[in-house]
Amino acid sequence: MTINDAKQRIQSAIDQYGAHAAPAIDLVINEVRSDLGRETANDLISEFDLELLYQILPTEFE
Repeated sequence: MTINDAKQRIQSAIDQYGAHAAPAIDLVINEVRSDLGRETANDLISEFDLELLYQILPTEFE
């Protein structure tokens, strides 16, 4: 997965499911964490304001 693929999938889920997009977005974020790392996933969470809109929390760094 690339960052652009992830952004497109997140935006598509928001457009398609609106307020109920959290499960679909969570799957994308988990895949991003696995493929591209926690920092990239956290950047996407911030960029799309997913914490506020969907309660999808960034990963804390140890």
